[in-house]
Amino acid sequence: MPTPLDRATQSRGPFFAFAAIVTAVAAWSIWGPSDIFPAEPDPTGDPENWSSSELRRWLNNRNLHPNPLATSAELLERVKANMRTPPRA
Repeated sequence: MPTPLDRATQSRGPFFAFAAIVTAVAAWSIWGPSDIFPAEPDPTGDPENWSSSELRRWLNNRNLHPNPLATSAELLERVKANMRTPPRA
């Protein structure tokens, strides 16, 4: 005589419910909203007063790839040279 556990493991309903949940989560993660971690906005004001992380963010937003070993003075010089470059979309 089958037990309730045997009947639960033999039925197809729970399996298809679980498969539907996994499929829905996968579809949501692939095609759902893509801004899980929205990008920080560009720093504003005078670049002379920006921190080195703000200078790097400004350069990264324009695909200028700052050197990780660059000093703040080098980053500032590069930002000023490219100040009219619009941010990437």
